[in-house]
Amino acid sequence: MGQFIDLTAKDGTTIPAYVAEPAGQPRGAVVVLQEIFGVNAHIRAVADGYAAAGYLAVAPATFQRVRSGVELGYVDEDRKAGAALKAAVEGLPAPGVMQDLQAAVDYAGRAGKVGMVGYCWGGLLTWRAASLVDGLAAAVPYYGGGMTTPQESARQPKVPVLAHFGEQDHWISLDSVQAFAKAHPEVTVHVYPADHGFNCDQRGAYDADAARLARECTLAFFQQHVG
Repeated sequence: MGQFIDLTAKDGTTIPAYVAEPAGQPRGAVVVLQEIFGVNAHIRAVADGYAAAGYLAVAPATFQRVRSGVELGYVDEDRKAGAALKAAVEGLPAPGVMQDLQAAVDYAGRAGKVGMVGYCWGGLLTWRAASLVDGLAAAVPYYGGGMTTPQESARQPKVPVLAHFGEQDHWISLDSVQAFAKAHPEVTVHVYPADHGFNCDQRGAYDADAARLARECTLAFFQQHVG
């Protein structure tokens, strides 16, 4: 069971973050980036899972600059609200939310090397962070919406990246995933027979087998690059 703390970004903005501590000495840290539904029960459970695996887990509230205390579910109304909040954050002047991710990585660094994992919009932010945020050792985007577009694919990561996608994802075409993989031979790309959001056990798209396999691959990747 974790707790919320406050992080301070470079511009002085206070960003809440859910922090889950491992039982013993941390083997490193993992920054967990939310979907468009906020740092809700699912994201907190994901962070708890990385803490159970031995990592200090830090999940910053990446909507904080436009709205505080966001915790949405997965019905259509919540999805529309989350999409609007995402658009508002994406519209912030640079560096926008990247400085909040930097604050989370800086805080997590007290536990050793830092990895980052993100889901949906958080996956896109994780991909961006791989080239823009200092102090990362590895990045794992899950079905990062938009990261396979030409504009985002043009980024060059500074750290090892493992990317998870679903071949049945109606938001991210398989053709764009294949083009992304071709453009980035240095990135390990895994594709599962699953839909968008397959890791979330609170969504209809949840796929237990894909989620389990992706988590095993992610933990092995972090063990190699983080500790």
